[in-house]
Order: sequence, then C-alpha cells, then structure tokens
Amino acid sequence: MALSVVLDKHISRLCLNQFPCGKGTWRKIKVNTEEVDTDDTDMLLDLLSCPHSPWRMDELWSPQAAALRRVAVVAPERINADFISSYFSTIRIVDKDVSVIDDCLLKFCNLEELVLSANKISEISAENLPRTLKVLELRANSLSALGRLANSPPPRLQYLGLASNGLGSHRDVTHLTGRHWPQLVCLDLSDCDFQAQRPLLKALSTMPCLRTLVLEGNPFTLTPFYPGFTVDALPRLSYLDASWITPEERHRYRGMAKMSSVMVEWASATVRVGSMRGIPDPLMSEDPNAAEFPVISYNYLITYMFFSHHTTSYQVVDGEVKYQNHDGETLLPNNKSEKESSKSDDSVKSEDSCHDAPREWRHSTSRHPWSDCVDFSDTLTLVIRDLRGFKKFLSQGLQVHIEEEKVLSWPAEVPDDAPLSKNDPANKKGGKQAAKKDKKKKKACTVLIPDAPINTLVASAHVPLHQLLLSGCHKVSALCNFGVLHTDPSAEDPRTPPENATVEKKAKEEPKKKAGGRPANKKAAVVRGAESTTVTVELSVELKKWRNTCEVAPLLPPERRQPGRWKDARKILNTTKKTQGSCEVFF
Repeated sequence: MALSVVLDKHISRLCLNQFPCGKGTWRKIKVNTEEVDTDDTDMLLDLLSCPHSPWRMDELWSPQAAALRRVAVVAPERINADFISSYFSTIRIVDKDVSVIDDCLLKFCNLEELVLSANKISEISAENLPRTLKVLELRANSLSALGRLANSPPPRLQYLGLASNGLGSHRDVTHLTGRHWPQLVCLDLSDCDFQAQRPLLKALSTMPCLRTLVLEGNPFTLTPFYPGFTVDALPRLSYLDASWITPEERHRYRGMAKMSSVMVEWASATVRVGSMRGIPDPLMSEDPNAAEFPVISYNYLITYMFFSHHTTSYQVVDGEVKYQNHDGETLLPNNKSEKESSKSDDSVKSEDSCHDAPREWRHSTSRHPWSDCVDFSDTLTLVIRDLRGFKKFLSQGLQVHIEEEKVLSWPAEVPDDAPLSKNDPANKKGGKQAAKKDKKKKKACTVLIPDAPINTLVASAHVPLHQLLLSGCHKVSALCNFGVLHTDPSAEDPRTPPENATVEKKAKEEPKKKAGGRPANKKAAVVRGAESTTVTVELSVELKKWRNTCEVAPLLPPERRQPGRWKDARKILNTTKKTQGSCEVFF
C-alpha cells in the first residue's frame, strides 16, 4: 500500500468540510452583517472536544489533526489543499501495511517528524522525503539496504531510527558516515544484523554531531569487547544503549580501541545449574507390601538444549577442564599441544565456511539421588563463533527439563546345590547350624545386578533470555518454576507380591520395610504421597564481558599471545597500572 493512500484516508476522516467543521447551513449568520455569531462558534468547538460528543475524534497519527479541525470551525475559509499540507509538522503512520513511499510527502513543506514504524517498507528513496525533515523513524520494517536512503538524505536530519531491520552488510556500513549524515545526533541501530564491530565504529566516528547511539541486539554486542570498545572508540558519545556514559566508565575502557588488532569475534556463555527443590520422595508412594526385590533406586538430572553450531565447550569437573565438541562425543585433554590447537582452529574455519542451519546441543548434568535439596553445581562454558545464530537462539529462550532415572536391581542367581568347599562351615562340627547362619549373612550382602535405567521426563520450563540482548544485561538469573508435582501412590509397582502370598510372609517382610526407611503401612504412604510442593531449579546464563582494559590480554587464547602483537597493548596496560593500581598481565 502506498503512503499517499493512507494519508488521504486520515485527512478525509477529519471531515474538515462537514458538520461541525467548514461552511454550511449549520452556521448562523446575522441579517445585517456577515460576521458569524461567536456563540455559535463556541458551541461548535465544544462538539469537537466534549468527551461524549459523537464528533470528537482522537487522531493519534498527528498532534496537528485536532488543531486543524478547530481551524476549520473558526476560519473555514482558510481550509484548502495547500493550507492542509503545510499545517502538518508531525506524521505518524504505524502498522498500516505501508510498503511504498511515494512523492506525496513533498507537498508537506513544513514536515519535521516522520514515523513509519511496523510497516512493510523494503526500500525508501531520499528524493521522496521533505528537506525540512529532522526526525525519521523506520523501526521494524523490511529494509535490507541503505543505498537509496543515504543518497542525498534530508540535510537537517538529527534522528534516524533503523532498529529491527535486516541491515548489517558491508555496504550498509559505508553509508553510515558523516558525509551522508552531517547533522545526525541520535542513531538507533538496535536489533539489526551487524556482526563486525570495528568497521561500523570506524564509520560512525566520522559523524561530528553523533551523541546518542543504540546498538543493543546486534550480534557483535554478544562479544566480550562490547561495550568497552565502543565507548573508547567514540569519545564524543554521551549515551550508549539508553545509558549515560560516566567518566568512570570511560576511564575503565581507556585504550581498548587501540587494541582492535586482537579483537575477537566470538561470544563466551556460561550456564550454571544450582539446587533443585520440591521433588516428592518417590519411595513414599510405593506399596509397603511389595516384594523385597527388585530394589528400586531413583536419580535426577537436569537437561537443557543450548546453541551448538560452531561451538567449543568446556566443563570443570573435579578441578579439571574437559573440552567437548558440539555433539558431546569426544573429550580432549586439557593440555593440548600447539599443533592440536592449530588443527582445531583450521577445523573451525572450515566449519565457518559452511552454511548449515543452527542446531541445539543437549547437555545433561550429573545424576544425583533424591533429597529435599539436590545440589547439582553444574557449570558449562561455551565459546561460540556463530554470533548471528546465537542471537536467534537467545531470542527464543532456553528450555530446561527435569529427568528421573529409575533403576531396578535384582539379586545375582546362586545355585542351591553348589558344592561346599573344605572351609565351608557345613563340613565342620555343627555344620548345619553354621551353614544356616552363613546363608543369612550371604543373603544380607547379596550382589545386585541393575537393569538398564528407565528415564522419564518429569517437568519442563522455559527461561527467556532476551535480556541478554536488550537493556545492557550480561547475566540472567532465574528460579525456574516447574509447578506442583504429585506422586501417584496407586501406580503399579514391579515388587508387588502375587495375590496368593500368605499373610505370614507379609508379616515377616514388614520389619524389613520399616528398617529400610519406608512407611509402616499403605495409608501413611498415600498420605505422604498426596503432599505437594512447587518444584524449582536455580539456573543462570552469563555472557563474558571485559570490564576494563586489563582483562583483555589474559583472557585471549594462549596461541594468540605472541609478543610481537602486543606492543600497543603493553603500553596501554602499563599506563592503566599506574592510574588504577597494580594489575598482573600475562602475554
């Protein structure tokens, strides 16, 4: 739909030549004079502003719309096409399916603010924009290039909003310079697809009047270099991502822009799983009259799907760092040689050349037996190179699952007619009684053989992670609420004895069940199984961010710590040592 069609509909809805506006028989004129009765004019104006009047309109598309209607009542002779187009200074057309910006805007000779958010504009030409324009908002459209917009744009433009568009190519970067936008004060590029931080900031540094910049939501904002490199590379900037840049913040990041030769284009994410609370005791829902075997044990684990395309992960287990590929199949030793590390880098480069769709990798914590509070203490850190795919994953959120592992253990079979050894108590004096005692001891320490575990999905929860892309948040801590879980005491138990079991046998097995910590009767099991609490799991996702210049050098990969490449970094870090205190730096 063309913009001119939408504007004509909005202006026609003002009814500037219909009651109570404009000229008509509703206007009372005195007999001896041509002046309009002032009392009649006030009455007509009240019809436009009275809350219960059917002629009252809330025209949000322009603040000048209501004022123009009042002019049509007070001075209807002034209403014509040229006056209407020159009267508007602000036009806001939001979510109206506008796809074409034609030359209809050129007749609005005093237009200063144009808002076209949430439309379907794929291309806009600067030739169709008024030269008086100061504010241009194009958020959430279908722009994929800035070529025609950057070709002789309005010279007095001070605000440009390009958020949530498909911009991010190298050609787009070349059109974001001071030569194209000499008077631009505020630029919004949030939630676009800019991946290379260094060339974009180099282009933005040529804008002499730029003071406010919004970059959150771009893939490169997930790297450890953001926002430090941006703050130091644009010294004239006052606001970044809707936050004022303090002098202390500039001091912390001072010199980071000169370290652009060692800038990394990857993100480091750490996922931590803490304690789980609220899981009902599975043994309390079992039948107390069940048979002694099999012995049932329950373990619990937390699983989640995390972004895996072009990733390298490592997990700290008993103080040792274990590396893992994105399929979780192989574990590499911690002390990798330089040849192995170079081979891994080459494999990553070959993977980066592929254009496979992003995948999700399933990670599971270690298994823990049931308790009131199960502490998993699981930490997983991933280094991710596919920033664009990682951004899409974070916008979708993280799915967390609780799994229950049930294991049935059976006693090992021992033949009853096995021959007695020479040292067997049955061959000695009082052998029969000693054999019975020995048989009881062997039964007490029977070897159990477990079956294959039975995994069951207990509950699932969704953790939103969009805060890592917006609002400058580097860490999301969540207490995942899985709701209330109820145990089923009436579920069939494989240890339930047959119907023809004698009462005497049940009576003998009852003390054993009491000694094993199970309820003394079925009624107690049912009551305890009916209790329910909310199941929660502690989880956090944190992106690595370098808080000052001193943290840059030690955290880079060891194979990149070459003395010849750190001359500028040494000077910067030594200067920072003198100003901020002692700081150990390794090269």
